[in-house]
Amino acid sequence: MDIGTNADDLGERVRAFSRFPGVSFSAGIWPSAEAIRDRTALLKLLTDNIARDGAGRVVAIGECGFDRHWNKTEEGADTEGERELFAEQAKLAFGFNLPLVVHSREAADETARAIESIPGLRGVIHCFSYGKDEARRFLDLGFHLSFAGTITYKNSSDQREAARFAPDDRLLLETDSPYLAPLPFRGKSAEPGMVERTYEAVATLRGITVMRLTEIAAKNAHDLFGFPKRF
Repeated sequence: MDIGTNADDLGERVRAFSRFPGVSFSAGIWPSAEAIRDRTALLKLLTDNIARDGAGRVVAIGECGFDRHWNKTEEGADTEGERELFAEQAKLAFGFNLPLVVHSREAADETARAIESIPGLRGVIHCFSYGKDEARRFLDLGFHLSFAGTITYKNSSDQREAARFAPDDRLLLETDSPYLAPLPFRGKSAEPGMVERTYEAVATLRGITVMRLTEIAAKNAHDLFGFPKRF
């Protein structure tokens, strides 16, 4: 799945992958300050783009969510606008009967409270960057957790604890390409093939084989996003 971050990027991405029918897409608006400011117009643009270019290819709404690394409250970030941008994309997910891909950076409590306020919402906390307690809270809300290359980093012990804690039926893995390449590629542009290192790390944490982890992740991707069954 190729992830959307801008209201008008879907058509360009669909065309770029036109020779690869196995690639599916999400469509959403990442919570930049500009997107939050222009959210009304951009939400309409996003909806129009999904209707025009998304038939049969869009399997999720997002990524959308909350970012306290870039949108700092103490620097006057429009957090209320950010919440509204998230809520409106959650409505889109319900309207299209699709899961939500949620971005959450340094904003675990705020993200969880926003999800709690929208009963029945389903989706994934992508590039999960928190620990076991936060994992439990999102799991209790019915969400999946997806781990990226950061789980291989020395300072990611909390993420590793969360990856051990997550139940089989809620676990996903991802590249977050082109960011967050796993060791030993840290600092380079992440490429899809590098995800093998992430699988190896998580399989070791959970005491299972990489093949078994692959089967688990494939089933969960099918259940959540409708990916073809691989096993």
